[in-house]
Amino acid sequence: IEVLIQIANSICDCYKNNKKVVLFGNGGSAADAQHIAAELVGRYTMERRSLPAIALNINTSVLTAVANDYHHHHIFERQVEGLVNPGDVVIGISTSGNSENIIRGILKAKEKEALTIAFTGRDGGKLKNLVHISFEVPSDKTSRIQEVHITAGHIICELVERALFGDNDK
Repeated sequence: IEVLIQIANSICDCYKNNKKVVLFGNGGSAADAQHIAAELVGRYTMERRSLPAIALNINTSVLTAVANDYHHHHIFERQVEGLVNPGDVVIGISTSGNSENIIRGILKAKEKEALTIAFTGRDGGKLKNLVHISFEVPSDKTSRIQEVHITAGHIICELVERALFGDNDK
């Protein structure tokens, strides 16, 4: 639970400094990235202002253009290069921790002076040692890892809402 609190605090600090949260993943992890971004932009459980968050895996034109013109390994790296600023929080989601396009996106985010976070499974893969904060689900089963990732995402969204908009003594 400590790592989830650390992630939530990092996101709160980001928002207090007028920065944004950027997420990305492949497959089910892409759905999780999109889901978490939606909870932050819309609302999780409380009426409040919108929080700036975006999932980079949602723009099919950018994804396919970059994959076609460069290589699919670069689909997040190129977007991070153009969209991420110092102080933003960048979350890469990979159940194996070894997805090359996620790794490249995270490395570019570090280069851009963003705070980097990984959601992984298994042993954390290569991603574990590349990020500032790593949340690893100790399982080899992709479905279980993804279920924990979205639950963790919900917990983080709730902690962020409570910290930024009240109700934090519950």
